Amino acid sequence: MEIRNIAIIAHVDHGKTTLTDALMRQTGVAVEGVSMDSNDLERERGITIYSKNAAIFYKDTKINLVDTPGHADFGSEVERVLRSIDSVLLVVDAQEGPMPQTRFVLKKSLELGLKPIVVLNKIDKPAADPARAEEQVLELFLELGADTEQSNFPVVYAIGREGIAKRKLTDDSKDLTPLLDVILEHVPLASNASREVPLRFQPFNLGYDKFLGRLAVGRVYEGMLLPNKDVFIKHEGKDTRPGKVIKVFTFRGLERIDSTTVEPGDIALVAGLSDIDIGETVTTDPNATTLPGIAVDEPTIALNFLVNNSPFAGREGKFVTSRQIRERLMRELEVNVGLKIDFDASDVFRVYGRGELHIAILLENMRREGYELQVSQPQVIFHKGENGEVLEPFEEVIVDVPSVYQGSIIERLGSRGFIMQNSFVHGESVRLIFEGPTRGLLGYRNQFVIDTRGDGILSSHFIGFKPHKGEIKKRQVGSMVSMVAGKTLGFALWNLQERGVLYIGPGTEVYEGMVLGNTSKGEEMTVNPTKGKQLTNMRASGSDEAIMLIPPYTISVERGLETMAEDEYLELTPKNVRLRKQNLTESARAKARAKV
Repeated sequence: MEIRNIAIIAHVDHGKTTLTDALMRQTGVAVEGVSMDSNDLERERGITIYSKNAAIFYKDTKINLVDTPGHADFGSEVERVLRSIDSVLLVVDAQEGPMPQTRFVLKKSLELGLKPIVVLNKIDKPAADPARAEEQVLELFLELGADTEQSNFPVVYAIGREGIAKRKLTDDSKDLTPLLDVILEHVPLASNASREVPLRFQPFNLGYDKFLGRLAVGRVYEGMLLPNKDVFIKHEGKDTRPGKVIKVFTFRGLERIDSTTVEPGDIALVAGLSDIDIGETVTTDPNATTLPGIAVDEPTIALNFLVNNSPFAGREGKFVTSRQIRERLMRELEVNVGLKIDFDASDVFRVYGRGELHIAILLENMRREGYELQVSQPQVIFHKGENGEVLEPFEEVIVDVPSVYQGSIIERLGSRGFIMQNSFVHGESVRLIFEGPTRGLLGYRNQFVIDTRGDGILSSHFIGFKPHKGEIKKRQVGSMVSMVAGKTLGFALWNLQERGVLYIGPGTEVYEGMVLGNTSKGEEMTVNPTKGKQLTNMRASGSDEAIMLIPPYTISVERGLETMAEDEYLELTPKNVRLRKQNLTESARAKARAKV
């Protein structure tokens, strides 16, 4: 059977997972309701977080499909996958056209010499303009340095949600057969390598099974991959070490199939190599040449994970001790290669990640599993340059907003150290391109939603380490902190909401030092949210006016990471996310300020 390996790449929400699900259903390897986005958080957010493998079968050909994340925080997953496949399906929304992450994933594909197939999806949208989108895609190819062969890409028009694809817009189509035919025509055969030579297998992704331990997903480049076989693990610059492959699986749809042999060119999952890592070469010959390594992106932000010690600690969580948190983080390292953790301290764990969303996904998963913990404010990671200068991570930010808001966006990002590189007008909206320090972007996304009344789209990706930008004034608001413990009253909150934005509603249990909201004037304010209305036997005019409460700005994990101040913790429990001061009493905070 012939084998083709292909990755599906796209910007967030351009429909690649929907398209993959439809391909699996139509080729008979999945049923209605089964999706590549199998994780609860992926389904809720409508984004792919973890790259996944599936295999479909069409005209005596096995097509290995790898669905990749579209968010910049998971960009390292995309790069690893691209190294192990032979072509890409570039899915582009026919209304929005190429977006920032489209540029990022396409640039990586072209650099690796891959020849993409372009799928213009969502052609049924009212404002879809496939001709314009195709022109924009070609412009992007040329701008990114595509050669003549790459620029001469095949185009397929699709409605992923309905499972329809067409070679021409005027064609009649009932299914995705035209897309499958284009894949067979344009994706090269996976391998013509010999089966008789020593095995060379390279993992591009990791998994974990509580019975089998660490799992490695990778491609067989040469030779045959067999279970119960002694192997050697090689890595450039490291000693060769022995290992044993216990079990081998291939894929049918999303299902793992126990396999006795895996052919060259196929993608497989291996169990038994407990210390295997991304990009290492697994071989049966200790003298075999190692395959080119796969680099994993460096983390850009860091924060502390600590045991929850608030007055409400232990009320909801099943796992609350530092030992339990340590074990959970060690398990995360088995599969989350973009993460680094310093376990040197017994009760504080320094966690390094790719961005706020990368960390927020880990925290949300832990919270749902029954963990209680608190985390400090995320800080960017600085590096030392060759000449001793301080370097910090920089981002390219692309903003699409109605033109009426562009002035406030330019001013706001300018104050955070960003410099505008370019701008384009699209009818009523404008696209602004900025470069600036990651530090300036931390905590900005919620402000962006407010500044654009929810009508803007902001995307960013890491572009490298550049010289330190100097001081940036980011935080425009102060914290509203409770001075007492008790239950909040509507009357007290009614008076407090004039001072800023509240995070809680009436009847909420609070403790001293808990952050209840923010103050618009930027000063920290200690308040009593449990104070009731003073009652007298005299009736005054206006005393019976109705209390009108604005709905609270509920703190989620991501909002908390963006909103918190340097002297605060984000407290996470299975049922609640709270902001609190590190020092709960006013006197302790005064002492801490005096020491600085």
